[in-house]
Amino acid sequence: MQKPVRKTIPRDQHPISRKNISDSALKVLHRLRSQGHEAYLVGGCIRDLLLGLHPKDFDVATSASPEEVRSLFRNSRIIGRRFKLIHVVFGREIIEVATFRASHDSDQEGHHKDKSHHSDSGRILRDNVYGDIDDDAARRDFTINALYYTTEDFSIHDFCNGLEDIDHRLIRLIGEPVRRYHEDPVRMLRAIRFAAKLDFDIEPETADPIYDLGSLLRDIPSARLFDESLKLFLSGYGRKTLQLMQDYDLFTTLFPSTASALELDERSRKLIDLALKSTDDRIRRDRPVTPAFFYAALLWPAMRAMADDIRNQGVPPVPALQQAAMQVIANQCAHTAIPKRFTIPMREIWDLQARLERRQPRRVEELVAHPRFRAAYDFLLLREASGEDLKGAGQWWTDYQQAHPESRMSMVHRHAEANPPEKRRRRRRPRRRKPSSNQS
Repeated sequence: MQKPVRKTIPRDQHPISRKNISDSALKVLHRLRSQGHEAYLVGGCIRDLLLGLHPKDFDVATSASPEEVRSLFRNSRIIGRRFKLIHVVFGREIIEVATFRASHDSDQEGHHKDKSHHSDSGRILRDNVYGDIDDDAARRDFTINALYYTTEDFSIHDFCNGLEDIDHRLIRLIGEPVRRYHEDPVRMLRAIRFAAKLDFDIEPETADPIYDLGSLLRDIPSARLFDESLKLFLSGYGRKTLQLMQDYDLFTTLFPSTASALELDERSRKLIDLALKSTDDRIRRDRPVTPAFFYAALLWPAMRAMADDIRNQGVPPVPALQQAAMQVIANQCAHTAIPKRFTIPMREIWDLQARLERRQPRRVEELVAHPRFRAAYDFLLLREASGEDLKGAGQWWTDYQQAHPESRMSMVHRHAEANPPEKRRRRRRPRRRKPSSNQS
């Protein structure tokens, strides 16, 4: 790959100020430079600062090897095999430090498989070939991420016309797009994520191959795709991301059962749209969100459809729901491996739905005290807002939570009187016939 041409933008010609940079990142830069290594802030943090945004993460690129970085920071650890990195830990903040990468040819892999390795399809399985800053810029994914900031003279170094693409609001791959997507298919998801987050367009030569190469994502480990799904949908731009994922035909690859449900049911589309809107709003208000609630909404239409099929086979409602939940989660984990710490609360949210609808008098207070009640209640409201007829259950629970304790008792009694439980017909035991006494 041809080395790019560096453009240097001096301090008085760009808006980035040290006041907007993490103190921890500045400490890492200073320590590396004081030991004779090159060190730059790089990538998304520079892009976001230029756009007037507030970066969540600050990444550092350096000429120091991972082992050299590790020796300089006691509060650090080496992570990763495919792409070896250093995490320098400052309390809850992590500064990610990467050694300058270089281009490597697959035909040379046999000489250094410990550093570089490709799959038969061209996907990079290991990428630990090191070079200089020019090599590193050429190995980055998008032009807008090949921007480097140094505290030596506070200048920005632009290697691939990234500043120009920021001005034109374009997402553009560095290098030949088809080859770059084969090297790492997740770049297709990153292009969509940046387009949604930044409100940029994807440049045509970068966009066009995505329509034909979505199947490459099936070779990506499902655990990595789970992490990518959270970046896509839990970053505050979920609704726009979903639209772009559908436009480029990538949503089906990650969420096949949900994609099928969306094609068949308008109510399912509305439920997921409302869930994403709620999630986006919470993130903008800096309120917590959980993957469990997002995945519960995303997989609910498929789970309900499967539960209906199982019930039609004669299985009672509760076991049918449990079987469907297990199967739908297992199917989804083959695409995005959802950790148990999220699948367990997902199932609890689903299991509580029927109980919230029934409002059994003896169970009401027990339900309110359930640790997953609030999430299940919010989910119930989403279902009603999407068009499901739940006999006013959502409003009832809203009123119940706002009511005085004495009024709560009255509400429960009124509901019980208006909805008496169905009497179960008791099966009579067959009468035993008395033995006839035959007298001789």
